Amino acid sequence: MRDIAQLPKAHLHVHLEATVRPETVRELGGPPEPEGPFASFREFADQRARVRERLRTAEHFRRVALEFCEDEAAQGTRYAEVTFTAASHGERLGALEMPLEAVLDGLAEGAKYGIECRVLLDHSRRRPTERLWRTLKLATRYDAVIGLGVAGDESHPMAPFAEVLDAARDAGLHLVHHAGEAAGAPSIREALTLGHAERLGHGFRVLDDDTLVAEVRERRIPLEVCPTSNVLLGFVPSLREHPLPLLHAAGLVVTVNTDGETALADEYTRLREVFGYGDAELAGFARASIESSFADDAVKARLRAEVDRWLG
Repeated sequence: MRDIAQLPKAHLHVHLEATVRPETVRELGGPPEPEGPFASFREFADQRARVRERLRTAEHFRRVALEFCEDEAAQGTRYAEVTFTAASHGERLGALEMPLEAVLDGLAEGAKYGIECRVLLDHSRRRPTERLWRTLKLATRYDAVIGLGVAGDESHPMAPFAEVLDAARDAGLHLVHHAGEAAGAPSIREALTLGHAERLGHGFRVLDDDTLVAEVRERRIPLEVCPTSNVLLGFVPSLREHPLPLLHAAGLVVTVNTDGETALADEYTRLREVFGYGDAELAGFARASIESSFADDAVKARLRAEVDRWLG
């Protein structure tokens, strides 16, 4: 069996604040937070909020971005689209641009580890529309920011954000929303229609509706599947019961991601150990992540060639 850490990968669904190293959390003012399982999505969100609150200066944000690059590169990630809640940090600290600019500095420096990163800005469904407008303004200001999306508790509809999402699409930004994790087909349909989603964050609840499965398959809408995270958050009872094999068997575009809850090479290893996928299938998932990314054609071609070399 080939070394999974050497398999070139793209990482499409990972929240920067979820990847902060435990030792960094301690150095920024508190003990490491528990990593789950969580009793509820609210407990998970509150835990992540406590980590975010420890990020206070430009050096803090630059540091966690640089450490993200180092850690991802060690897992074989060659390209990442990392999600960051920039406007929330900027409002909290009274400096709207500072957190994002510091993160972009850290990601740029992290290129020395052999990884290229772009940024997606997210917005909680529970937060005001005005913040999403500020997020959009930030997203259009920096070339390394390629898109935005709505995340968080799917019991809150996307309808209040429709005008902003239309404006984001018209501005040429990519749109990627969390949908089909805590809720089913209606959440996914809303993301695809009102939200103009080009990929679905999680999306495994597409299996609730055969008609929707056919539509997502025909449109080749990629799913950003995060098996370990789904188990830790209590959306799936166990890894063995995760529907990833069913999604794959249904002919859907499945990309493998972590949500920030584990290491990407470990997630691929679980596909091998839990679901019995061989190296050719693992390379297929890696290729799906590359093709589903918003990387330019030259980057995709280089990464495809690297996967071919890994597979031999």
